[in-house]
Amino acid sequence: MSCPTALTIAGSDSGGGAGIQADLRTFAFHRVHGMSALTCVTAQNTVGVQQVDALSPEMVAAQIDSVISDLGVQGIKTGMLLNQGIIEATVRQIENYELQPYLVVDPVMVSRSGAQLIDDLAVEVLSQHLVPLAILVTPNRYEAQILSGQEINTLEEMKKAAAIIHEKGAKAVLVKGGAMPQELRGVDVWFDGEDWEILKTKNVETKNNHGTGCTLSAAIAANIALGNHLKSSVEKSKQYLTTALEYALDLGKGSGPVGHFFPLNQDS
Repeated sequence: MSCPTALTIAGSDSGGGAGIQADLRTFAFHRVHGMSALTCVTAQNTVGVQQVDALSPEMVAAQIDSVISDLGVQGIKTGMLLNQGIIEATVRQIENYELQPYLVVDPVMVSRSGAQLIDDLAVEVLSQHLVPLAILVTPNRYEAQILSGQEINTLEEMKKAAAIIHEKGAKAVLVKGGAMPQELRGVDVWFDGEDWEILKTKNVETKNNHGTGCTLSAAIAANIALGNHLKSSVEKSKQYLTTALEYALDLGKGSGPVGHFFPLNQDS
């Protein structure tokens, strides 16, 4: 049998909760063959990140070339790209293979707690050169603040940030509300240049939410690979993530991962 293929361009999480590990499990759940181009290796667990080592931009480009030239691709997501060189190498390969119609950019720049993860030059390159190629960009509150240059504390400010990011060239923007205060927590704002929509699923109260951003963007890429419309892909993916949070895994001493394989837990 054959099936669609999806590619994650992201870092490795040695604890298995986020990064390519989360992406590949999400692809598998959706019955999409997952491929990966590794950007960096991390030593991390549920408590935090202890060390990060980047791969060379040439190696990142070689991985993308290897899988696309042989296996093809119907959905792509980017995650942690770490530095300017890796971002530029990724941009070149996306343009070379004309992959823009399949590209979901999770602009991993700032953690949910607000800590910046990449330097200012990398942020600038991502904003100016990668975001304009995307069919969808999925920033969290703090990433949306950086990309838009606006403070975000209200729903109207989320919408304003989405419009500014859309002006950078992305076909659509999903500003995620997981880090928003009070009643806005978990409320996402969708904007595609014409239509606004407020997307909300039920809140799941759990400390075990490691990898939510990776999981959502990977699910969207998988749904795109399956041939779903972009808006429908986002809606299906939000529901998948909500259920995975309901079955989150209580592992380690910190924030455990979401339950990507929740149907197996349901069966048991």
